[in-house]
Amino acid sequence: MQAIARRTVLFAFAAMQPSMIGSALAQNAPAEHPPVPGVAPPAYSGPGWGLEEQPAAAPESANPADLPVLYVTSVEVLRTSAEPRLDIVRVTGLAASQGWSAPQLVPTYAGKPFDGVLDLELIATPPVQSQAADGFVPIGAILALEEGHPFEGVRVRGSENAITVKGVPGVVRATISVNDCHACPGKKLAPEGGTAQPQQDLVRKDDLPRLLRTIKASDGIRGAAQDPNRLTLMLGDDNTILEAFWE
Repeated sequence: MQAIARRTVLFAFAAMQPSMIGSALAQNAPAEHPPVPGVAPPAYSGPGWGLEEQPAAAPESANPADLPVLYVTSVEVLRTSAEPRLDIVRVTGLAASQGWSAPQLVPTYAGKPFDGVLDLELIATPPVQSQAADGFVPIGAILALEEGHPFEGVRVRGSENAITVKGVPGVVRATISVNDCHACPGKKLAPEGGTAQPQQDLVRKDDLPRLLRTIKASDGIRGAAQDPNRLTLMLGDDNTILEAFWE
């Protein structure tokens, strides 16, 4: 598979007000994201929420191409009972494939939000190469907000959805009912405007992730733009899915 030419995502941290979000002590956050005043986010990922051990990277070797993960599945804001009392944002999500690493929560923009809701993105470092569509992979991160922060809620965005908790503390969960395409090969892709009901030997576009590319047997491949959150289906002459992968 081709190596992924990943985009750089920039976040405006320098202008964050000290009264809003405190010093970053991220234990495994990539070095390219500078400290954010008021936030201390150790990042956790995968089943069991074990701490993800990673070697420290020198600033000059850090990879700046972190991207939002595909879906956010839950946002929970917990308040500690011990002093100083902190609000802990715990987020779970689904990465499109294996190979995503170093998940973390970062502000979408700097400054105090007009609606009082802290806007975050669940991002991670995507895989270097294309990955087979073997099923979505659980991923997650946590973020600590300093005592006395002004936020009335928390919103977390993934690539394809967002979840908002409108009260602190609080929790909101989402059910993702999207076909991850792990069982797509060998089935036929239903034509546009075709069957409205799912069938065992057919795959409907409406059930698949929204960012989708289909390549028919007679098609060439234009351009070099790649996206690890885009599902690509290789089709045979009769619309049978030959291969499904994230690139």
